[in-house]
Amino acid sequence: MKLLVFHIGADRYGLRLRDVLRVLPLVELKQLPLAPDSVAGIMDLHGAPVPVIDLCRASGLPSGEDHFDTRIIVADYVTPAGAHHALGLRAERVMGVQEVGDELLRDSGVQAAPFLGAVASDAQGMLQVVELAQLLPAELCALLFQSADSPT
Repeated sequence: MKLLVFHIGADRYGLRLRDVLRVLPLVELKQLPLAPDSVAGIMDLHGAPVPVIDLCRASGLPSGEDHFDTRIIVADYVTPAGAHHALGLRAERVMGVQEVGDELLRDSGVQAAPFLGAVASDAQGMLQVVELAQLLPAELCALLFQSADSPT
């Protein structure tokens, strides 16, 4: 499988390339007062507001400094109700695309964070898959996408 590789803190992670809509340079975000800590803000994507999650803060780490390779990954997030939404992910040290054979992926054996999936090892160390569908807790998903998924 092809993964877009980035860092959360010191460790490498990957997001399935099929879930990635685009990768953008870091842009200024509108802050959202009273939003949960993992919400970095919202960005304007061609006139449409897109919520942005800080992957470090979502992982329980402090937000990293902005560097030249800090990016916003715009992903195709599918809610439990099946609705598709653009979701921005603030990711540090975005490295590019890497092919990882399915046979190399192993269960991590740890369930500390439901969005952290299988791991693979290579010459650079361990690489863990981020399961996009499991990234947002139900309450946060409802908060970010309530108007589009609510029955009328």
